[in-house]
Amino acid sequence: MRSAPMTKPHATPGSGLTSLVMDRPYLLLTLTPLFWAGNAVAGKMAVDQVDPYTLIVMRWLAALLIVLPFAWRHLRADWPAIRKGWLMLTLYGAIGYTGFNVLLYGAAHYTSAVNTSIEQALIPVLVILANFVIFRVRSTPLQLLGVFLTIFGVVYTAVHGDFGRLVTLDVNFGDALMILASISYAAYSLLLRYRPSIHWLSFLVTTFAAALMAGYVFQVLLGGGFGAIFTGLAHTTPLGWAIIAYVAFLPSVIAQLFYARGVEIIGPNRASLFINLIPVYGTILSIVILSEPLEPYHMITAVLVILGIALAEFSVRMLKRSPQG
Repeated sequence: MRSAPMTKPHATPGSGLTSLVMDRPYLLLTLTPLFWAGNAVAGKMAVDQVDPYTLIVMRWLAALLIVLPFAWRHLRADWPAIRKGWLMLTLYGAIGYTGFNVLLYGAAHYTSAVNTSIEQALIPVLVILANFVIFRVRSTPLQLLGVFLTIFGVVYTAVHGDFGRLVTLDVNFGDALMILASISYAAYSLLLRYRPSIHWLSFLVTTFAAALMAGYVFQVLLGGGFGAIFTGLAHTTPLGWAIIAYVAFLPSVIAQLFYARGVEIIGPNRASLFINLIPVYGTILSIVILSEPLEPYHMITAVLVILGIALAEFSVRMLKRSPQG
């Protein structure tokens, strides 16, 4: 079987040091899950420090303000493409950014940061399966084995090491929310193939603006109404403000840029596999920063996840080297 064609980059990010970093997909996709794992830990730390809907709104507002000054000339040049592709850009922000994080921060109230990190390994599984079903992108046997190992590991974590819970559907509510969050981000990853051909700064500004609007809609509908943002800000602690600053920069601006660029270069199937590093990073950060306990089922899942990504990436490399690949 042939490997999926790599996605053609829409634009060269820059030159010099920027190009040195942005043209190395494996570096980008290794750092991305580290920053996102930090987001899972930050979500757990945010409990009782900042209202989750306030955190969402302020996160994307701050991220937008960080990027906007650098993007003006690119926005002007890309405006025709932005107008044409506004629906997809809005979906990226609403589904991939806000929808995912609303579910993640909600899950943090009911389950551990280790669990929310591990369960994000479901994202690449869903991407591979959806690519096969919807876009007829073939997968190698080793990729499918990696998919199976990951599914097994995620389910094993969701039932806290007790498969008997499946019989009674006794799954922790927070773990269920994280499964829904994974579905949301998998949809975002798949939709990136329809990304308008615009500069990466224009992409970030437009999707951050969409995420901000979607975040305020969630604030109004679920977070207490139109004025709840001001109440939430008034009750935000100093630690809460530090969490807002962190999630606005690294998981938002830097990680989203790195992931989108990685998908452009090597395609969603291969790029999404690196999300499997989130459980590894997240587990380490949760133990070190939050002093969360490491359960035996966490260690079993970590082994399965690492093995899954190794098998899948190895299969792609071998296929590329074969005369038929």
